[in-house]
Order: sequence, then C-alpha cells, then structure tokens
Amino acid sequence: MLKFITKRFFWSMVTLFTILILLFLLLQFLPGTPFNDEKLSEASKALLNAKYGLDQPFFSRFYIYMKNILTEFDFGISLSIQRNWMVKNIVLPRLGISVRIGLQALALGTGMGILFGVVSASNKNTWLDTLATVVAIIGVSIPSYVFALLLSYTFGYKLPLFSIIFDFSDPIKSSILPTIALSMFVMAQVTRFLRTELIEVLGSDYIRLVEAKGVNRFKVIARHGLRNALISVITILGPLTVTLLTGSLVVEKVYAVPGIGSLLVNAILTNDYNVIVMIAFVYSALYISMNLIVDILYGIIDPRIRVAKGA
Repeated sequence: MLKFITKRFFWSMVTLFTILILLFLLLQFLPGTPFNDEKLSEASKALLNAKYGLDQPFFSRFYIYMKNILTEFDFGISLSIQRNWMVKNIVLPRLGISVRIGLQALALGTGMGILFGVVSASNKNTWLDTLATVVAIIGVSIPSYVFALLLSYTFGYKLPLFSIIFDFSDPIKSSILPTIALSMFVMAQVTRFLRTELIEVLGSDYIRLVEAKGVNRFKVIARHGLRNALISVITILGPLTVTLLTGSLVVEKVYAVPGIGSLLVNAILTNDYNVIVMIAFVYSALYISMNLIVDILYGIIDPRIRVAKGA
C-alpha cells in the first residue's frame, strides 16, 4: 500500500510542476495587459511594466516566477484587482470561504444521497423507490442557481428565516442556503449511482448466501452491500468535490458570497496575471489531490484494485 501511495504522490507532484510551467506559458499569450486604462499614456504604461517586471526577458521572468512559487509559495502581487497586495493574501481568505461552504454541501449531499440510494435500492419498484428516483432526477435536471433563487425567495424573502446575502457577522447561518443549493446536485448524483450499483450488488450470489444464513437485512446492506457499491460513488465524488470546494460562481453571485469563483472572473476581466495563476494552480492542486485520495480509497475499499494498479 505504501509503495502504491508513494508512486501516486510522485506523479501528482510531477503533474503539478508541469501545470505551473503551462500556466506561465499560456499567460504569455493572454491578450492585453493589466494596465488597459485608456487614461494611461504609453509612457505611463511603460513605467508600470518596468515597475512590475513585465518588460524583462522571457526566461528572466520565468526563473523568478518558478523560484518564488517553489521556495516561498509566493505568486507575486496583484496588478489590478487590489494593486500591490500579495496575491496569496487575496486568494486564501476567499478560498477558505468557498472550501467551508463546499465541504458543508459535500457532507450534506453525500449523506442524503447515500440515504436515498439505500432506501431506493432496498425497496426496488415501490413508491419509496419512485420517490427517491424523482428527487434525484429533479436534482440533476435543475441547475444549482435555480435552487439558490428558490431558496432565497422562499426562506430569505417570504419566510425571512435566513439572510439573502452572505453576512460576515454570522457566517454559519448565512451559509445554510448556499450549502443546501450546492448539495442538491451531489445528492442526486450519489442517489442515482448508489441505487444502480447497490441493486446489482444485492442481486449477487454472495449476498444471497449471506441472507440464506439468516443475517439481518440491515447488516447485509451495511456490511456487505454498501462497501462494494460505494466504489462508483467515490469515483464521481472526486471531481464533484473540487467543483464544490472552489465554489459555484453563480451561487456565489446569488448570495453575494466572496468566494474564489467570482475572484477568478474579475482577475480574467482585468488581466491580473498573478491572481489568475494562483487560482488556476489551486484548482489544479485540489483536483489532483482529490484524484489521489480517490485512488487511495479504491485500494482501501477493494484491495484487488490496489494490487492491479501496483502491478
């Protein structure tokens, strides 16, 4: 197991290093500059480019870029959004908000999805199965921002139980509606995949053997069925987790959540190179980390996968 994890971790680091190089190269082809203000003269723009080192040769900028990131996790300063502020001091606080709401949505959606999936699979072709399936279809079909608007109108306006916009003075309560809105798609996906896998597992020969021995139905599902059915669920939770942790841009806009999604859009619109690089790196690091965790969980749940990948 240790060899398997070490190998996966090594290739994850190689991938992240490659992404850093590609990000720098791609930004060289980004049209415009951070100083597109029409009021600035060409001489003023030249002075600003010199001040921030944008007029230096390509390889000099690349060396400074890689050295600062790898040794100090320093992505430089913001060139336009909050000029002269350290980029990590701008991104990390917003990332924390997006991550917290994302983890809440992941926990809620996964928990409800497992509950609905188990109920649906263990009561196949009954009204409970139909109800869980309908809820899952609705969750997949309707975008998160529609749920956000409905929740905001119902529980923020008609029944003013929660704040319509994000409130720093009460971050827990004001994050409840965004959490529910983001969790709907997760819940629907987990329900659909778990139902399909669990029905197949419960119909297998070894499950029938366990049931023939008189084992309680709940224990059969919890100890034998659910563990094998969770493999497909873990597969979809990887990318879903990254999407939730980095925030949903539209949901953040609906509730005025100062998350990382809206910051990325502003950085692109203003050509704030350093902010774009750090946010893209964070997205990539989270995605690669989740893939690594998923691979490790595969090996824990089903040792046959670990052996196959190790070979």
